[in-house]
Amino acid sequence: MLTITQALVDQIVAHARKDHPDEACGVVAGPAGSDRPERFIPMLNAAMSPTFYEFDSGDLLKLYREMDDRDEEPVVIYHSHTATEAYPSRTDISYANEPGAHYVLVSTADTDAAGEFQFRSFRIVEGEVTEEEVEVVEAY
Repeated sequence: MLTITQALVDQIVAHARKDHPDEACGVVAGPAGSDRPERFIPMLNAAMSPTFYEFDSGDLLKLYREMDDRDEEPVVIYHSHTATEAYPSRTDISYANEPGAHYVLVSTADTDAAGEFQFRSFRIVEGEVTEEEVEVVEAY
């Protein structure tokens, strides 16, 4: 289960809406070993595409060095889908290389008549996708 604050959910959704119609992407870092997302880090979608996201390799290297210096790890890796439901695509699955991370997808398309967006979390390990419950809290 992903436990995340309402403030972080709001930041992720705002980033997805801001970058629409392109996919948004980013990371929420947290203390190593804690499984607690704390620090919101919006990233640039280097692909600048409505159907694909790609972290800039230089930005990603800088981020991992910074997280290492702060004894953090990527707790949440998020991106948006602009025209489809919030479910990992084959490409998303092939690029998922952090088995300990929660992969959050936000859809800015109303694909299920449930409102303006979907916010879902998945674990992706060795190509296996498992949806998990999301518990939104005011604070940890």
